[in-house]
Amino acid sequence: MPNAVLRFLQHARAAARGAIAPVSLGARAIALDARGHVLLVRHTYVGGWHLPGGGVDRHETSADALMRELKEEVCLVKSAPPELFGIYLRRAGRWSDHIALYVVRNVELNFHANHEIAEIRFADGYALPAGTSDGTRRRLAEFAGRAERTTIW
Repeated sequence: MPNAVLRFLQHARAAARGAIAPVSLGARAIALDARGHVLLVRHTYVGGWHLPGGGVDRHETSADALMRELKEEVCLVKSAPPELFGIYLRRAGRWSDHIALYVVRNVELNFHANHEIAEIRFADGYALPAGTSDGTRRRLAEFAGRAERTTIW
């Protein structure tokens, strides 16, 4: 499916979600490999590098949703259990998301590009690649103790 079509479908889904449920819940991960490098993902439908994660489905805990998303998106093979780091508010137009951010250590992947994730990389949290999203940079600075923790994504 062409990237333009995927972008359109993602935006249409978000608009519909906002009309039906103006508040949603998502889960993201500061996923660390054995060296302590953080996993970043580049989506097929939006630019830049981001922390992996996704939406929480009905009857699913945020931790379960996160682990499902990591398996689906980046082919997680194994990891330590997720540890809740914080809950953040992300305002997006007429709706808002609450994001449960977890730390997941010792991740091992068997990644292959798919319809949602074009590329991954493990990066040193002190030397993030160009194009890393502002929210990702802020969360990693908080995690490293270089910035005061906030509640806004």
